[in-house]
Amino acid sequence: MGADRMAANPGGTGVRLEQVSKSFGRVPVLHGVDLEVPGGTTTCIVGPSGSGKSTLLRCANLMERPERGRVLLGELDITAPGVDVDAVRQRVGMVFQHFCLFSHLSVLDNVSLALRQVRRMPREAAEAAAREQLRAVGLEGLEGRRPADLSGGQQQRVAIARSLAMAPEVMLFDEATSALDPELVKGVLAVMRDLARAGMTMLVVTHEMRFAREVAGQVVFVDAGRILEVAPPDAFFDRPRHPRLRHFLDQVL
Repeated sequence: MGADRMAANPGGTGVRLEQVSKSFGRVPVLHGVDLEVPGGTTTCIVGPSGSGKSTLLRCANLMERPERGRVLLGELDITAPGVDVDAVRQRVGMVFQHFCLFSHLSVLDNVSLALRQVRRMPREAAEAAAREQLRAVGLEGLEGRRPADLSGGQQQRVAIARSLAMAPEVMLFDEATSALDPELVKGVLAVMRDLARAGMTMLVVTHEMRFAREVAGQVVFVDAGRILEVAPPDAFFDRPRHPRLRHFLDQVL
């Protein structure tokens, strides 16, 4: 697996959340969140369970629509009335905690399906693009297998290849390794490191603190729906300012 074979982000598209608030029913989940993810960089989001991390991520591609505030993809306000949400989601790839693969389809078909149905690519071209991304994530030779024949780590890499095949400008990862056995985590993180080196804009919700320290341009601490601290990794882990972050790091490091 190498950064030169990954789908890099040629335009360096950034993401910006401005005063984003979101509730589920009467339960507030995000409170006026401001966050800027510069193009071509990786931002890792950490925090306790239930703090709003995944909701923040889902607001970045409108899987959850904020009640207040706005989200910008580059210069486009994707929360503005009349925006083509489907077109936005083609520009923003997302990888979930669970792999969300079609069990009845081969690995190759899982990766090429959206290219054929959404991008309207001919089958031959779609399969060629899918094979290239499967090579990039270290799965060459497994194109004909079904998801059930793969390890969890391999299935997650298929999910990443599926997103990359759509040539997104931004990648979102929502706890992409948390459902994996520990020995399977390394391969998935290696793919994500390659993407970061290739200059893909990434927003990553993670509990992998070592990954955040090594790869992120900035690390964000979310607690109770608010961003309490944003800092480069060295300052975030070695010189945390907010007492709630200091307590959190004492528990997880």
